Amino acid sequence: MKKQQPQSVLDRIESETLDHYEQNALSFWEGTRDHDVTQNIEAFIAALPVTKPLNILDFGCGPGRDLMTFKLMGHNPIGLDGSKAFCLMAKKYSNCNTLNQQFLHLDLKAHKFDGIFANASLFHIPSQELVSVLKVLHHSLQPKGILFSSNPRGNQEGWSGQRYGHYMELEVFEYYLAQAGFKVLNHYYRPAGEPREQQPWLAVISQREEKTN
Repeated sequence: MKKQQPQSVLDRIESETLDHYEQNALSFWEGTRDHDVTQNIEAFIAALPVTKPLNILDFGCGPGRDLMTFKLMGHNPIGLDGSKAFCLMAKKYSNCNTLNQQFLHLDLKAHKFDGIFANASLFHIPSQELVSVLKVLHHSLQPKGILFSSNPRGNQEGWSGQRYGHYMELEVFEYYLAQAGFKVLNHYYRPAGEPREQQPWLAVISQREEKTN
């Protein structure tokens, strides 16, 4: 079993990772604003009902690229990010509401969202806290709500420069999702069309399961 980190270490992990994004907010935006994540957005939306505008949480929204996409599609997206700079940029760019909340200190309403889009964000959560965070997201979803996640895959956890990452392959991530009450519906590797060793991203579509007695 992995050693449990004390709260002070967890706080440092989160604060230093956020500091990196705060200090590099503009360069991050310039480097990612034109990234093509169409495959991820289409897979996420395809798993949701199409009969109404959807209430979507963009978890780790960054400067707001995908918030704008969901808004232009006619949905009702809300952004969430631990970086104050990103939240301000996202609100200005998309004119969508944003929540400045750290991932380890979430405060979300129950049954608020039809779907949660977590693109390149969940991997920043330390392994010992991942189930707790996923349970909060589970609680904030409507029954049978959808959680989409895309993260760099691997089998390690720790610092990469000023950012902390927890990298998982499908079987490990599926275990964490199940502990939080999610069922995996589908998964794929990115970028599409490349050999597996050249596909560093794992995308997973999972659904909130309901407790049965």
